[in-house]
Amino acid sequence: MAWREDVNAICASLPGAECSDPWGGGHDCWKVGSKMFAVQGVEPGLSVKCPDIETAEMLRETTDATRAPYFHRSWVKLPEGTDLEEAAHRIRVSYAVIRKSLTRKLQASLPAWEEN
Repeated sequence: MAWREDVNAICASLPGAECSDPWGGGHDCWKVGSKMFAVQGVEPGLSVKCPDIETAEMLRETTDATRAPYFHRSWVKLPEGTDLEEAAHRIRVSYAVIRKSLTRKLQASLPAWEEN
């Protein structure tokens, strides 16, 4: 399986995750409660949200992550081919950050999930 498909499988395994292509042109935009937590665009790589700007800056300084174009500074872009364990961890963190930002009512309507 190719890296992009592996990443999509990881995203799809999260409770309530849905994929769409809101801008057209081949984006895999993963959302929970209608809010994005992971995006793969037409350019190789994966954009994910970090808990805060400081974490994103640390990842950009210490890994191959770069600033995710068109996103807030708390998002990073992981290059295609990033170790799948690392990518899975970053996806789960992003999912958790976004899920926690949803209203309590919306969170309650989602399938149960235990953060690792």
